[in-house]
Amino acid sequence: MTTMPTRRRVAAGLLAAPALLLMGARARAQGMIEDPGPLRLDISPEAIDASLTLPPDTDGSFQIPERFRARVVQVAPGLRPNDIHIVADSFHLYFILPGDAAIRYGVAVGQEGLGWRGQATIARKVEWPSWRPTDEMIARNPARYERYRNGMPGGPDNPLGARALYFFQGERDTAIRVHGTTEPASIGHRASNGCFRMYNSHVIDLYRRVPLGASAYAY
Repeated sequence: MTTMPTRRRVAAGLLAAPALLLMGARARAQGMIEDPGPLRLDISPEAIDASLTLPPDTDGSFQIPERFRARVVQVAPGLRPNDIHIVADSFHLYFILPGDAAIRYGVAVGQEGLGWRGQATIARKVEWPSWRPTDEMIARNPARYERYRNGMPGGPDNPLGARALYFFQGERDTAIRVHGTTEPASIGHRASNGCFRMYNSHVIDLYRRVPLGASAYAY
């Protein structure tokens, strides 16, 4: 049985050092961009690692808002490289790099992802995943989803987008995924369905970085 960490215990481990928290408080007091969560630090040119190739600032023809572009940022010390941390309230996902840094991506939080908090293991990765709406989705909107009761093959029109990372606890599939989307404008918002959506260009980038067995945390 997997022990689920409490939000208080995990969040306490992620909080930046007092000096960094003070920086965030001063930034808010000076009217700068709102601090979106415990992993967020102000970005400066010095925070960008030029040796990393990041996704472009567009997803297809969609211009990605500044706040949700892939960027390298500093994070609290001691986080394990290759793990994923999702701060749902700020709509950001962090892939941890060595040296107390992370790649920060934007996400949308769907109905299933909204209520999920805890720790899981990335035990499956799929390119162009197939998709089946949940029974709840079919019941909620049969006109839209009944035709997909037996599943929808992967491809550009599939709601899971270009890639999917599957969250497991032990041998159990939690039904929570990080996946792409056909609706790039939904990133940075709550969505009616789905788990944790990313721009397709971002989830392709994340997919190639995350090894099987990495841990994922959502707060």
